[in-house]
Amino acid sequence: MTMGKAFKILAEGVVKLRWAALTIAAVMGLAYVMNMSGQTAAIGAFLAATGAVFPLLSPILGWLGTWVTGSATSGNALFSQMQSATASQVGVEPTLLVAANTSGAALGKMVSPQTLTIAANAVSMENGESKIMAQAWKYSIGLLAVLCILVYLQSTPVLGWMVVGG
Repeated sequence: MTMGKAFKILAEGVVKLRWAALTIAAVMGLAYVMNMSGQTAAIGAFLAATGAVFPLLSPILGWLGTWVTGSATSGNALFSQMQSATASQVGVEPTLLVAANTSGAALGKMVSPQTLTIAANAVSMENGESKIMAQAWKYSIGLLAVLCILVYLQSTPVLGWMVVGG
């Protein structure tokens, strides 16, 4: 392959990915502004009103963040600092809730619209996103429920011994 051909392919790739790159940059920018302006801490203080129940809900935020953004990295950037702030407010080890956010993010990834589109295209299943979603949804939600219960139990003396630093 000539250098000219390589640069042409590179340019085509950059053009194809421009909107994805812009979206990622916008989400990361939003996360930065929210974290630096104290918005995540304020949301964390609001969510602290749920008290000891918050660890049960914590993985759901990670799941939603990734489902909406299509990226576990973006979901974590949006909600990890808030999880840590809320943990401190409700008396739970922050490491547990940040890990719960990341684990929830992994489960949200399997049903995010972007992932479903990539999966359908990878197996040449035109408009197959809904078929994949119908199968993946039950696993994602089922595992999320198990994760929520596990994190809640880890926030109590029942399984609190599993949390490092807790």
